[in-house]
Amino acid sequence: MNDAIMYETKQLTFDPSGHTLHHQGVFSRDGKYLTFDGRNDETHIGRTGSISLLDLSSGTQKNIYSTANQTLYGPGVGAVSFHPTDNKVIFIHGLVHANAEKPYDITRRTGMIMPIDSTLSAQFADIRDIQFPYTPGSLRGGTHSHAWDPSGDMLSFTYNDEFVEPQLRMVGVMFPIEDPIYIDKQGDNVLGNYYSAIVSEVVANPKPGSDEISKAFDECWLPIPSTANHKDFSGIIAFQGNTLNEAGQVITEIFTVEIDKDKILDDSIAVGILGERPHVPRGIKQQRLSRSTKGISDFRHWLRASHDGQYIYALGKDETNRNQLIQCEVSSGELSYISDFNFSIQSPINLDVSSSWITFTANKQVYIYHISKKELIQVSNHSNNELPLIGVPSFSPDGRSLVYNQLVKQDSGIFIQIKQINLEQ
Repeated sequence: MNDAIMYETKQLTFDPSGHTLHHQGVFSRDGKYLTFDGRNDETHIGRTGSISLLDLSSGTQKNIYSTANQTLYGPGVGAVSFHPTDNKVIFIHGLVHANAEKPYDITRRTGMIMPIDSTLSAQFADIRDIQFPYTPGSLRGGTHSHAWDPSGDMLSFTYNDEFVEPQLRMVGVMFPIEDPIYIDKQGDNVLGNYYSAIVSEVVANPKPGSDEISKAFDECWLPIPSTANHKDFSGIIAFQGNTLNEAGQVITEIFTVEIDKDKILDDSIAVGILGERPHVPRGIKQQRLSRSTKGISDFRHWLRASHDGQYIYALGKDETNRNQLIQCEVSSGELSYISDFNFSIQSPINLDVSSSWITFTANKQVYIYHISKKELIQVSNHSNNELPLIGVPSFSPDGRSLVYNQLVKQDSGIFIQIKQINLEQ
């Protein structure tokens, strides 16, 4: 690691409330704004009622969405991220009728899209229809951690069904369609504007040594190769899948699935019937990419893809059980360790726009790591007396700065605040 270099760090938020950044998409495309939710605890989406913007030039904050009749039980909002090209954000929104008997839950949430600087109002993304027969393109559970593909045409998400095997997490995709879908808005139904489908096949009890998985989660989009025939598919998702090795032990491997909008729209019965989870549409099939002895780390993190689509980055455990950086070559599925730190990475990871640098936290500090040069730089200088860092740092679109969350003790309590590191020397 290089000798410590003094990088300028400044606190951006100060008011006595939470300012939680999502794990990706926190900057507007032009880098002028940050978006965050009002959580003061990462686990408290259900009791959080606000989505806000921070103007980085003036330091002013603006509330852009607030829930109605917010209680400890919901509806709840959080995990907000910007569209890659348009001036709008998406975030988790709990069901509007949430109460003590049916509170916010992983199976009772949806996506909400909010235009910025527009007269348009917020609109639900995915459709939730819990009255059988179910409407094609709808779901009947909860969507989470929504992420736009590089073009902004589609969204990926993780999903838990409310009625059938709710513990099984899946990966899905949604996209807008020209003809609106109408459902009865009664009860816990949600009328959204996007057509949804589950694209990962999960089973409760995978066969040891097979490619079956019991959980699909924490995905990323892969850029479509320039040599690909775009008529064959609309996008590619890489996701983590829990499978069993020959000894029956759970290991997490990387899987991919090609998304074809036409095939999804052609299979209207994929929505499923009473007593079944939604099906993966005909013609959509996941593929196992990596085949390794240990798999990737069981520490919660999201996959990250290089801008050219050649590599996927993740965390992996070394021989001393420390989280290290690993690289998966997309063409071969081969996993290789690209770091050998004398400490364990303690956060998810993010890439800069050039895919040259990875950022993460460890030992109450923020680090950046140059992939090809194998250069590790500690860019923060927090004292042992300071409170922990929260979540994962994010590079600005121009790569000149990082933002991250830290707990800060103030006169009225301890709050999640946003800090920024200037990477220019």
